[in-house]
Amino acid sequence: MLLLQFSTSHYCRKARLALGYKQIAYQVENLTPGLHILRIKPLSGLTTVPVLFPQLKNCPAVVADSTEIIRFLEAYQPNPPLYFEDSLQQAEALRLEDHFDELIGTAARFVYYQFRAKEGKQIDPSWTSQIVIAIVRSQYGINAKSAKVAEQKITDAISMLSEFWQDGYLIGDRFSVADLTVAALLSPLGLIPAYRRAYPWLFERIVDIHQLCHEPLPKRWDMALSMTSH
Repeated sequence: MLLLQFSTSHYCRKARLALGYKQIAYQVENLTPGLHILRIKPLSGLTTVPVLFPQLKNCPAVVADSTEIIRFLEAYQPNPPLYFEDSLQQAEALRLEDHFDELIGTAARFVYYQFRAKEGKQIDPSWTSQIVIAIVRSQYGINAKSAKVAEQKITDAISMLSEFWQDGYLIGDRFSVADLTVAALLSPLGLIPAYRRAYPWLFERIVDIHQLCHEPLPKRWDMALSMTSH
């Protein structure tokens, strides 16, 4: 299998966590934001990543969108499962996946790229990194005002998660697509010292889930820890 992605995208991380959890072998092709459209639009009709090429007989040629990739992987290799057999639990899992995709995923992008353009510029001050950050900020309208609104959404989401995600699972008594989605979409915040200081339990859960899914943590993850000690 081949995964077309942005290396820093948390939605692409979501797809990689699912592939890793099921221990499905795959390769990645990293694309450049902006130029990626030339590669993926003719293939998927979309302009967003991730895009998966199963490269297998009796499988779709292309699967686009992290939610659809997980749906495909569940059909291709049901075990270990990310979905539930119980219809009510499964409906709730999909509802939470969609809710977190729209709420946490969008808000985390705004907060993360605002941080990377300002006090977090030192994480990678290279001109190539700064160009990518500028492209993303322009594409999504990320600025101080929009990031502030996103910060409140993140705070509200983490407050909700703190009530029942510190010691258990979001649904039932086992790991599911809902837990995976939260871990993927909140992972960029692990590079922001203020969040690491405020919510250590959250990032412990994210680390545990990355280990469960055989996926490395984001690059420079430890840099935020060193910044929190200052």
